Amino acid sequence: MAALHLVEPAAAQERVERKSILQLLFGGGNSSKSEAPQPERTSRVKRSEPRSAAPAPEPVVEKLENARKILLVGDFLAGGTADGLSAAFAQAPGVVVVDRSNGSSGLVRDDYYDWPGEARGIVEEVQPSIIVVQLGSNDRQQMLVNGEREAVRSPNWLAEYERRTRSLIDALGGRNTPLLWIGLPAFKSPSMSTDMVALNSVFRAQIEKAGGEFIDIWDGFVDEDGKFIFTGSDINGQQVRLRGSDGINVTAAGRRKIAFYAEKSIRRLLGDAAAEGVSSIDSAGFPEIFMPPAPGENAAAVMRTMPVAMTDPALDGGSALLGEMPSTTGLVRSPRDQLVLDGTLPEPPQGRVDNFAWPRTDP
Repeated sequence: MAALHLVEPAAAQERVERKSILQLLFGGGNSSKSEAPQPERTSRVKRSEPRSAAPAPEPVVEKLENARKILLVGDFLAGGTADGLSAAFAQAPGVVVVDRSNGSSGLVRDDYYDWPGEARGIVEEVQPSIIVVQLGSNDRQQMLVNGEREAVRSPNWLAEYERRTRSLIDALGGRNTPLLWIGLPAFKSPSMSTDMVALNSVFRAQIEKAGGEFIDIWDGFVDEDGKFIFTGSDINGQQVRLRGSDGINVTAAGRRKIAFYAEKSIRRLLGDAAAEGVSSIDSAGFPEIFMPPAPGENAAAVMRTMPVAMTDPALDGGSALLGEMPSTTGLVRSPRDQLVLDGTLPEPPQGRVDNFAWPRTDP
């Protein structure tokens, strides 16, 4: 019986390739051998160290119903200062910051926004305890005076600008509400900075006549030579960016710095009402805000702090606290008052070296 030869399919037969000369000399090249299985690669995940948790945001403090209101009016700088003051008093339940600024406004273009005309209604609506003004950055332009266009800082321009500043101060309540006027900072443009110096002089003169306070921030935004700076110290003394790349706008750190100048005066005026953690306040919790006498009023009625001598405190009445002292109008004039106010010296004791009386008499 003939044997059956099973022939495997050609595809199943092992394919033998002929080796080249290089393979014969150096070996290898047998592709028919199955390669050893490679070990399975395991991805190693780098374990990162546990990150420190981000600090939790400070809880929002609920303001008291009868909290004192700080009203901000002015241009875009006043709006930034309002943000800075809101951050400064964020944890004070007794203080609320009300921003009524208008970024493009000023005192020159009263056809765009009439501050003296709008201020009375704003004050009546808000009923603020303190008013803060910062204005003038947009006023470097011609002004229409008596039908004529006047150049910036011309005599007629300055006279009209002073009149409009007084009109705004009167519209804000004059001497009825404490008024803080924040000055303008330096700008990148030297000519613009020069104009800001002139406007600050107008603001200072008019606000002091009205019994308000001018807050000068100029030195905080210039170097030791008085030149404009982009970077400077923040409220903590750290070097930060204070101004925008245009040399006009102010960064968040710069806005907080401007607010810091006003914050000191506001805390002095509000007293314990500006403290953190106040749960309730009444009218007795607010100090009576002292308003200085207007020009022409009797300045003698204002209580003065008497000096304290190093050798004899009782000589000038300096042994008592200010609140316990009677009004100065009822005091007998001390030797100091006789010298400063009257220009007369008391009789020196006989025999003392400073006795220059002539003819000299023996004790």
